[in-house]
Amino acid sequence: MTDRLSRRALNRATLERQLLLRRAKMSALEAIEHLGGLQAQAPFPPYYALWTRLQGFKQEELSRLLLDREVVRIALMRGTVHLVTAADALAWRPLLQRIYDRDLEANTQHARHLKDLDHDQLAKTARDLLAERPHSTTELGTALATHWPDRPTASLTHGARGLLPLIQVPPRGIWGKSGQTTYVTAEHWLGRPLDTKAEPAQLILRYLAAFGPATVQDVQAWAGITRLGEIAATLDLRKYRDEDGRELLDLPHATVPDPDTPAPPRLLGPFDQTLLSYADRTRVISDPYRKRMITQNGLVKGALLAGGQVKGWWETKKSTITLTPFEKLPKRDLAALESAADRLIRWAEPHAETHTVQVTPD
Repeated sequence: MTDRLSRRALNRATLERQLLLRRAKMSALEAIEHLGGLQAQAPFPPYYALWTRLQGFKQEELSRLLLDREVVRIALMRGTVHLVTAADALAWRPLLQRIYDRDLEANTQHARHLKDLDHDQLAKTARDLLAERPHSTTELGTALATHWPDRPTASLTHGARGLLPLIQVPPRGIWGKSGQTTYVTAEHWLGRPLDTKAEPAQLILRYLAAFGPATVQDVQAWAGITRLGEIAATLDLRKYRDEDGRELLDLPHATVPDPDTPAPPRLLGPFDQTLLSYADRTRVISDPYRKRMITQNGLVKGALLAGGQVKGWWETKKSTITLTPFEKLPKRDLAALESAADRLIRWAEPHAETHTVQVTPD
């Protein structure tokens, strides 16, 4: 008989895999690999993601990994920019190319301008340009337009991003630095070719290590590609059922913590993948609260986690951090969140003369 897991049990399993039950004693590089990368639509959310998960994490550690090319910012799962290890970037980008092929055919803004273009020639021209030096979005579009003057520059850049594995290079993503998005190809930046021998099963196994137990639909929602159920069926995986009878998959030797395991309050950074990497996100956030956490233009606020569930959001402005609970929290949880907020703002703004924590009702 297949074991059933309650929503609370799934919540605790998710928190454990996401290093949120207790801060981990591991390096930033080890954490990024374990977590299957970090959401990185904006430059700095990965720093907050690591701060809340690791003991003693300092911004310089991640900045050094980016400068040393051990981790990179690249569009991968769901067509979204992620911070991943160099090895994962080279292995996963070919596996996810179908996302970009589909977009090139269906994108409402750019597809019609790229439809009758020679994609191989566009890719070659863009690759040659980027081999000379990194190009910003505008620079790349302008340079490509000298070859296709009748096409919008934005569409040409969009085409290049879909056809090539483009990495966003520093200073973009370096803590305390600003810089426009500037591209080179992954092969050029990392000095080795894409890993075309990687198998889609790798995505499933890595996802389960970071997010499991989960349904096939959850894996597909994270990756942005379909038909993974056929591949999962060939793997030696442990199986559970959730409260609704859906099949959950997990690594064969992975364990699930006791549902009564305490879940300490946490501050999750903006765009935290724990909120975004499931088809059914109710294991960590209710549907009504999810709608309040994600803005109309797709921004995802920093989250207050209490009792293992999202209970509000936070934001910083200069040296002030504001906590906005969606409901009345137990005094102990609110005090823990305020204490965490004080540590976070001091970590983020170490040179400020004062540091302020505010709590405001939503």
